[in-house]
Amino acid sequence: MTAQTETPRPVETVSTPTGLRTLRQWQTLTVRGLKKVLRNGEFVFAFIAPAFLALCFYLPLRKVMDATGDLDYGSFLMPIILLQAMSFAATSAAMRAAFDVSQGINTRFRVLPMPGWVPLAARIVTNVALLVVSMVCGVIACLIIGWRPGGGVGGTAVLFATTLGIGLLLALLADGLGLVANSPEATSQVLGLPTMILGMASTGFVPEERFPEWIQPFARNQPISQFVAVLRGADSTEPLTWSIVGPTVYWCIGIAVVAIVLIRAGVRKAGR
Repeated sequence: MTAQTETPRPVETVSTPTGLRTLRQWQTLTVRGLKKVLRNGEFVFAFIAPAFLALCFYLPLRKVMDATGDLDYGSFLMPIILLQAMSFAATSAAMRAAFDVSQGINTRFRVLPMPGWVPLAARIVTNVALLVVSMVCGVIACLIIGWRPGGGVGGTAVLFATTLGIGLLLALLADGLGLVANSPEATSQVLGLPTMILGMASTGFVPEERFPEWIQPFARNQPISQFVAVLRGADSTEPLTWSIVGPTVYWCIGIAVVAIVLIRAGVRKAGR
């Protein structure tokens, strides 16, 4: 009797559903980004930067501003401190994106079985976490120099939501710049000078009438001043009108369009 040879059964493989695999990839990259933020000390910088900015401008200018009228300079500085905190977080986002490009990490992601939006989504979550920390630290700095919420619960909620929304748009714009620039050094130069010029030549630090007459139109209409106007309006008892909100909406739409164009260009560049 000849022994019958049993036909080997095919080995059953358990495949992970595509949606679950994508979720795990997103979680892994998000954790990687958060760990990188912690390792680089960006959370510490997010705390120090708003406090340093508040003290540097509040201490030398408070007596000059308060002596010229009933201006509460601590409350007056609040919007620009929060916006500068958002810009610090956006700069960090750009540097991280540029570093990933320079190290070839994004190119490696392109050859993996992973949707192209996953790295962007992970960077967005990381940036939102840093933005929240930056805003909280900015609020603490403003409270220290004397600001108190003046718009009630609703106005304060609008204030914080608007600040985070602007910060997210700036982070997306900075992320796109980092992807296109391909160099952390170039990215810091591209972001640093415009941020400094727009911040200093805005109505965030001094009222419009304190500027020379020839530069007042620019100081009044540039994006930082428009953002400041909305935040001050949300922090007051007066209702926000379209004349205050409208310019900020238009600027935000413009920033969003530019950010989308830069991110798409950066993604195409990584795929070459």
